[in-house]
Formats: sequence, C-alpha cells, structure tokens
Amino acid sequence: MTPTADARSKALATQARRVYLDALVRGAAHVAKAVGEAAQHLLLQPAEYALQVVRRDAVNAWQRQGPAWQSGFVSGLRHAAVYGVAEPKGGAGGIGSMPTNTGAQALSLVDDLTIEREITGSRLVLAMMDKASWEYTDLRTRMQALEHSEDLPPHDLLRAQVISRVVLEAWLRAGLGPSEWQLLQPCLHEELGLLLSEAYHETNRWLVTQQVMPEVDLRPFIRRTRGAAGEGPGSGFGASGPGNAYAHTAPGGRGPAPPAQAAAVRSQSATQAEEVLAQLQRVLARNVPDMLPRAAAAVSAASAGAPRSASAPMPAPAMVTVSARLSAAINHAQDALQRRPMPAESAKATAPQVLDDLKARNQAFKQVLKQAADTPAERATIEVVALLFQSILTEERIPASVRVWFARLQMPVLRVAVSEPDFFATTDHPARRLIDRMGACVMGFNAAQGDVGDALEREIKRVVQVVEAYPDTGRRVFQTVLTEFEKFLAHYFEQENQASVKGVSLAQQVEQRETMAIQYTIELRKMLNEVPVQDGVREFLFQVWADVLAVSGVRNGPQSENTKLMKRAAADLIWSASAKVSREERAEVIRRLPPLLKTLRDGMSHAGLGSDKQDQHIRALNNALAAAFTAKTAAIPRERLDDLMGQLEALEAMLPEGEGELNESLVRDLSSHETEDLEVVAEGGSMPTPAMLAWAHELQVGGWYMLDYRGRNEAVQLAWRGVRHGLTLFVSPKGRGVLFQLNRLAAFLQAGLLLPAQDEALTVRATRNALAKLDVDPSRLVN
Repeated sequence: MTPTADARSKALATQARRVYLDALVRGAAHVAKAVGEAAQHLLLQPAEYALQVVRRDAVNAWQRQGPAWQSGFVSGLRHAAVYGVAEPKGGAGGIGSMPTNTGAQALSLVDDLTIEREITGSRLVLAMMDKASWEYTDLRTRMQALEHSEDLPPHDLLRAQVISRVVLEAWLRAGLGPSEWQLLQPCLHEELGLLLSEAYHETNRWLVTQQVMPEVDLRPFIRRTRGAAGEGPGSGFGASGPGNAYAHTAPGGRGPAPPAQAAAVRSQSATQAEEVLAQLQRVLARNVPDMLPRAAAAVSAASAGAPRSASAPMPAPAMVTVSARLSAAINHAQDALQRRPMPAESAKATAPQVLDDLKARNQAFKQVLKQAADTPAERATIEVVALLFQSILTEERIPASVRVWFARLQMPVLRVAVSEPDFFATTDHPARRLIDRMGACVMGFNAAQGDVGDALEREIKRVVQVVEAYPDTGRRVFQTVLTEFEKFLAHYFEQENQASVKGVSLAQQVEQRETMAIQYTIELRKMLNEVPVQDGVREFLFQVWADVLAVSGVRNGPQSENTKLMKRAAADLIWSASAKVSREERAEVIRRLPPLLKTLRDGMSHAGLGSDKQDQHIRALNNALAAAFTAKTAAIPRERLDDLMGQLEALEAMLPEGEGELNESLVRDLSSHETEDLEVVAEGGSMPTPAMLAWAHELQVGGWYMLDYRGRNEAVQLAWRGVRHGLTLFVSPKGRGVLFQLNRLAAFLQAGLLLPAQDEALTVRATRNALAKLDVDPSRLVN
C-alpha cells in the first residue's frame, strides 16, 4: 500500500470513530428519556405495598440523578474516545471487567460488590450484542481493513464491553445504585442495545458512502421497538437529516410503540432460572476467581457472532483448552461406565442396583479426575458437575431405569462444561436443555412403577449412546440429539402413544378448521367491504357460513362439489338479500328461497350446529330478506354479482400461503368442537398478565401438569401445540384430551388451576441443590 493510501485509510478510520462517537452522544438523550418514561410506567403497575415503595424510591432517585447519569455517560464516552479505558485494578472492583489474577493471587477471594458489578456488566454486554452483533461484525471487519490490524484493541470504545463499563461507571458516580438498576434493567438493556446497534449502523453507512468494503451486507432497515413521540426529521438519536431512511418505528411500521413494550416480557420460571445461575456464578467467582472471566468471555464470544431469537440455539462460544491429563482421565472414566451392563443387558442386575453402582463409580471417578486437573477452574468444574448429577440421580420422581441412562451423561457433560464455561452461565446451553427436556417427559410417571413406556425409554437410550459416540464434538452433538428428541416427541404423541393419538388428531382437525374459518372470514370481509348487503346477512356469512366453508374444505377438499355448492349458496344469499326494485326480481327470490334455505340448513348441520341454533339463524335471515324487499338502496348489478361469484370460486387462491396463525382476537368459541374424547376449555380464570402469557408460550411438549377442571384434579401431559402455540392439547393417562386456547391456558396458569409437576427445570433444581452443599462447604470446589 502506498503512503498516500495508508494515510487515507487512517484518516477514514479516525473519522469513522468520530461518526460512531457522535451517534452515541446524540442518542444518550433519547436513552435517558426512554428510561424516564419506563420509570413512570412502573408506578402505574399494580404491586404490593412494599414493592410499590421500592419502585417509588427508585423513580424518585432516577428523576434526581438521571440527568447526572446522562451527563456522566456522555463525558465518559468523550474521555474514553480520547484517552481510552484503563484496565481495572484487581482489588478495586472495576466495573464491566473482572479482575484478572495470576499466580499466587489466583485463589484470593473477591468481594461481593465486585462480583455483582461484573455480573451486571456481563448481562448488559449480552443484551447489547444480542441486538448489535451483525452490525458490530461488519464494522469490525471494515475497521480492521482500514487500520491493518488483526482485531480491535481490548479496550476500544467500539467494543460493547467498554460501553458497558462507561455506562455503569456513570451510573455509580451519579449516585444511583444496584436497586435502581435492577428495577430499570429491562428498559436499560433494550435502549442501550438499540443505541449501540444504531451507532454501529450509522458508522457502517458512512463507511459505505466512502467506498469502504461496500459489498458487506449492512441490513439497512433497523426497526426500533419503541420510538420517541414528537421527534421530527433530524431529531432524536440516529437521525441523519430529513427523510432519514433509518427512522425508528414499532414493528409493522405503525408508528411509535408504547413504553410498555420497551422490554420483552419474561416468565417467572425463566427469571428464576437465571437467578440460580447468577448465584452459582457468584459462588464460583468468590472461591475460584478465574472462572467468571472465562464464562463471561465465552458468552460474549457466542453472542458476538450473530443475533439470535429466543428459540434459536446460542452459537458455539470460544473453546477453552482442556489439559491433556484431564481429557485422558475423562475418556477413561467414560469408557469404564460404558462397559458396565445396563439393566436390559443383564438378567442379574436390576435398575436400582446398577444405579447404585454407577453413583459409587462416579464418586470415585470424581477424585481421580480432580487429581488429573491442572487448574482450580477445572477442579471446580468437576465438583459442580458431580453435584449436579448427584442431585439428578437421587431424583425419585424419575424412574430408576431412566436415571441409569442419565448417569451415563455425566462424563460427556463434564467434557463440555470444562471446555465451554458458559455451561454454568446460560440457561439455553444445549446440554442443559437436553437433560431438562428428557427429565420433564418422565417426571410425571410413577417412579415406583417405572411406567415410562418402551418407545420413550428406547429414545432416551439412543440419545445417550449417540452423545457417547461423539465425545469430541462439544455442544454440537447435544444440539443435534436435542433436535432429534423434539422430533421424536412430536411423532410419539401423534403416532405411538395410545393415550394421545386420538386427541392429537382431533386437535389438529380443530386447528385446521378454525384457521380456515378465520381466513375465510377475513377474505369475505374484504369482498363485501363495498357491497350493499344487510347487516344480518353479513354477520351470518362472517360468523356462521365461514365456518361451514371451512368444515367442508377440511372434510371434502376446497374444490369439491360440496364446497362449491356452499360457495354458490353464499352468492345466492348475497343476491337475495340485496335490494329488489322490480316484481320479476322479487318473484325470482321467492322461487329460489326454499332450496337456498335447505342448503343453508344442510351446511349448518354438517358444521355441527343444533336445530335450535339453525332455527335462530334462519329467522334472522328471513327478517333480512324481508327488509330487502322494501329497501331503498341501490341494487347490486349483475356484473358485480358475477364478479363476486368468481371471487368465491377462487377463494382459496386468496388465502395466505402456508399455515395461518390463529389470532386470539378472531378465534370464536371452540366449545362446539367438544366430543367424547376431547374437552375444550371455554371458561375459567381471569385476564392473564403478559408474564403469564409468556409462561404459556414456554410450555413444551412432553411436560407433566396437574389440571383442576370440571371437578377433576388429575395429572395430564402436554401432547401437542398448534401453529405459533395458538392451541395446546393436554392428555390424561386414560386418554382424555383437554384443548386450550393460548389466553385461556395463561388464565389457568395464573389461577393455579394448571400446575407444573416440577416447579423448575431438572438442571435448575440440581443447581440449587448443589449451591446448598457448596454453601456448607465451599472448600470442596478447590480440594
């Protein structure tokens, strides 16, 4: 590269950093404003008196100190841009980065305040990178090209870790504390994530205008989930002038979203699981200080690769090198466990006997593995994993024959935990999720009887053997078998489990019928939007005849003769109910009416409407037809009727492709779908809160619950979930199916009428038990 080109590259890099800093500074005011609105919104939410007092104090503190935080944040950004950010001292409890101790200091204790600050900073980094990771990757690539460097410096202001440190330092210097941060954390995470994403995006956009790697995909349309009311072009953060193409709107482009949408709603179970892991991180960091930086680095590396949704698996983090001695010891232990006969392979050994033998051998292996470990972090990992499996293997709600196979997972999980420290930091690690999913499917059975079912036990055995067969693939093998296990469950409940096969089939038919009825209703509304038709006829077509068309479409096919007959009946009804101005038209109506009414009755009968309901609808239609004889409105032209009939004939072509979504606001009463084998929950519970709706969304196929409904309190298993979880089916061991819509399901959870068989996931419970033992004797981590 010529000196001129090199100088130009450095000048562009310097200017890009100015654009980045300006975007951050410009957006700070918007962040402060959004946090203030969220703080005010907190006061409007109902809560117990003690919590309301805490919220009021936090809001008052923000109102007093918020401007100071904003000013300190901006000053910190400008200072870091010029002078950089210094590495925090080991004992000073620096913010946003754990103290790094080496040598003799590696086992020194770290004060709780430092640990809490580090955890808070790590969570903020994760939240920001979850939104900004793609833009960050593009910007980092361009800056590396301009500055001819392998990577950004560790304390570069472009890194989310540095922004997190500046944010938290300004927070503490403004006089705000952890309690205020905890209450406002959802909004802070959301807004700071959007701020960083927008700053990266603005810098990338400017570099593209300067022809710096324009081929990199910039994903130019960033949408904010909340906006600032009253902002005009060029105002607010991220605006670059009138007609800014990157204006921030709510999803769907419908304008600013309300403050209540500032943060994603999370269920209580998900929050509690994260709290348990955070507590484990505190214990580990207090006793083994070098473990938390490893976990935080692994999680940050995973989140920096690509943004992910809640349902997508977390990308693989950077691997930690495992000592050769420990790796060999783990392989030896796993080989020894695999050589032990399983209950089905030995006529002499029962499941409880094999399980007791495996427990003893795992305990012995733990000491051997600790002797082979080279670092305190490895010894602590061995101890924690051993405690987790000690709890799992003593869980009496899991049949002994299944716990035997869970015991075989201890060494593969240990191998992953040693090489991927985020196993202890995230709830969505595939190894954790696999154990939780398999445990949830068997914890509803009577452990004394061991009645799990051959198919399910064979699948668990297969999963364990596949994991053992690929010891060096890390989390990938766990993610693969987890996906396979999910597919097995869907097939198992639909095809193999005798208690659920019929219920799942009925529920799928209900969903298909309801989805088609909703789509037909929407299209009929569009078609009749400008057609002069009596209101009574409109309501009949939308509320009754759309369902008749759906039933005929499901049973006979959309293009069957019966379905076409129902469509022609709809067109005849529309014509009959329009204004009649001549004697010939009125005579024609009278001639067509008897066969039309018969077709309408036949359609309603096929849709399951009783004779009383049919009579009620026919009377309403007769009144509408009588009104049409005296109507003064304009008649529907024959050409328009022919066009309308053509649209009815091709109605399916107008429906959305693929499976439609069951909109809770459109789904009608499903009680008419009840049969001897399927009960539909149509009442019970109150309006659910957003947290309960989030919990209802998280329920997974295979889990066991206690359902209190219609005078019966019995165990049921979640056997099927519809498209986007609009419908959920539970089945009892005797084959009774109970179908819920999403809102009703959340209402039952809220009222305590539907309770999970396990209060928390299997690995979360095991982690809690491990923490109790570590609290009594923390020295076992390093001994």
